[in-house]
Amino acid sequence: MLASLPLGRRRRKLLRLQDYDYTRSGAYFVTICVKDRVCLFGEVVDGEMHPNAYGEIVQAVWDGLPDHYDHVVLDAFVVMPNHIHSIIILDAETTTISSRDEMSKRHGLSEIVRAFKTFSARRINELRQCSGVPVWQRNYYEHIIRNEESLNRIRGYITENPIRWSKDREGPNNPAVG
Repeated sequence: MLASLPLGRRRRKLLRLQDYDYTRSGAYFVTICVKDRVCLFGEVVDGEMHPNAYGEIVQAVWDGLPDHYDHVVLDAFVVMPNHIHSIIILDAETTTISSRDEMSKRHGLSEIVRAFKTFSARRINELRQCSGVPVWQRNYYEHIIRNEESLNRIRGYITENPIRWSKDREGPNNPAVG
C-alpha cells in the first residue's frame, strides 16, 4: 500500500501507542537521532563520550527542561555523537496546579521532546551560524517503562552506550546504517 502512494503522500509509521495518554505520570525511554545520523555532538574515544560545543548545548538544554516543565523529572541521559538516549519521568506529584485550567496545560511527552529539539537546534544553529537547518530527525523513539526491572535495565543501557558505540545500531560503523 505504501509503495502505491505518490512521493510525499506516504504515511509515516506510527511510533506512539494509539489511545495512550502521554501526559500520564510515568517513565519514558526516549531516543532522538540527529538528522541523517551525522556525528554532530562529539566523539567516543576508548568507550567514553567527549562532547563538543554542540553536545554541551544538548546537555545544557536537557538539564534545563525542569525549569520549563515542573512535572518533568530527569533520569538517565547520554549524548552520543549522533543521538541521545534519555529517561524522562512525568510526575504528577511535582506539578503545581492552582486551577483546573492549569491541569489542562500539563504538557505530554511529545511537547517536551518538541521543546528539547527546538531549543537545542536553535542554540546549535546560532553557534553554527546557519539558522533553520534541521539538527534532529523528524520523529523520535519512545518506550513506556512499565516496571522497576525495566527501568534499571534501560538505565544500564544508557550508561553503557558509549562503551558499546562501535556496535551501536546508530553508530557510523554499523553496516546496517547508511
